[in-house]
Order: sequence, then C-alpha cells, then structure tokens
Amino acid sequence: MQIAICDDEAYMTDLLTTTVSKYFARQNINTSVSCFSSGTALLASDINFRIIFLDVQMKHPDGFETAQILRQRGFNHFLIFITIMREDVFRAFEVNAFDYLVKPLLESDFNRTMDRLLRSIRQQPNDQLFIKSKKGRSIIPFENIIYCEIINRKIYLHLKDSSVIDYYDKIGNLEKKLDNRFFQCHRSYLINLQYLRSYQGGAAFLTNGETIPVSRLRSNEFSSAVLQYMKQRRHGK
Repeated sequence: MQIAICDDEAYMTDLLTTTVSKYFARQNINTSVSCFSSGTALLASDINFRIIFLDVQMKHPDGFETAQILRQRGFNHFLIFITIMREDVFRAFEVNAFDYLVKPLLESDFNRTMDRLLRSIRQQPNDQLFIKSKKGRSIIPFENIIYCEIINRKIYLHLKDSSVIDYYDKIGNLEKKLDNRFFQCHRSYLINLQYLRSYQGGAAFLTNGETIPVSRLRSNEFSSAVLQYMKQRRHGK
C-alpha cells in the first residue's frame, strides 16, 4: 500500500512515519511510505497513493489547496488532514476527506482512524485484491495488476510499477476475486484488459511491452471479452 505524508515540520513527518509503520506492521500489511515537505513536492509525484496524510498549515499551497488540486486531478482515495485546529473539520468536508487528526498526535486517535479506514477499504467491492504471502498481507488495487501468471500452484502478480508479488492459490479462486477487466487467455495467464495494446496471431501485446500467449481454444472468447470491455469503457461502466 503506497502512503504519502506531507508536512513541513520534520519532527511531524518522522512521528507519522513511525506511527504508520507500526500500525500496518501489526496488521501484517506491506506499505511503502513517501514523505514530502510541501504540497508542491507532493503534487509533482507520479506515485498512485492509496492514503495521503496532509498537514493543513503549510505554505502555499496549503493542505486544503493541495487536496483540491489532487481531487481535480482525479485522486479518489483517502485523504487525512493533520491540523492544530479542530475547526478545520468543516473545510475537510469540502474535499471529501476521510478524517482529520489533531496535533499533538495521539496514537489512540490515529489507531481509531486507521481501523475505520481499513474497514472501509475491505468493504469496497471489486476494486482490490487481498492476498497473503510470505511477506504478509497485501491490498492490491486491480488497476495496479497488469497480468497474473500461474506456475505450479503459485501465482505471480505482475504490477504496474514492474514489481512482482508471488503467493500460493488456485487460479479458479483468483478468477473469482477479480472483475470483468481480467480474462484468462491461457491456462497460465490472466491479463488485465485495460493494459491490452493489441491482439494478433495468438498473442496479446501489453502496454508494458510484454507479449502474452492466447490459447487457440480461447481466442474467440477472448475477442468477445475485449469488445465487451471496450464497450463498457465507452459507456463509463
């Protein structure tokens, strides 16, 4: 889970980093924390963050201005404000913030907020995959998975950031957990159709430059699935 902390006070960044790491370690969820000292630096990042902690009282752009820009750009994940004034809660509603935490930060308040946030993530249907591997539990948005490879009862998730996560499961179980953007084009591969660039001669060419085989028995069904997916995307479904 990609997490951002944006605060212009170094001690607060350090405190939040430690608190975040401790909390998710207890939950056995893998995280990557990126720290920024200004809204400008955060807005320049191209990382797809799942959670962003934003200090309100920063130099231009302040936390609220940064949040407004993020929402305008299409960020639809979790914003949590860090503030010294409880009155800021009313402004937080304007940018659909998940919650706000008051300085000085209490770990008990932080834990309550994060418990609610995790419950909210787990209740969201059809947009993330929950897995358990040797490294712990992971929550992976479907949009981050380019394709899934199955080798000897082991599943390898090839992700958008070029990393690979492996764990044990059956392909039938995996297929049930994914939505209709995924198609099993071969007994060893499930591909995310949003990353399909072209299809020709029994091969699917993906946007990351890789080529995935499409079995002859599945070619007609694969073509139909691609057309149906494109139709749904045109209609915003």
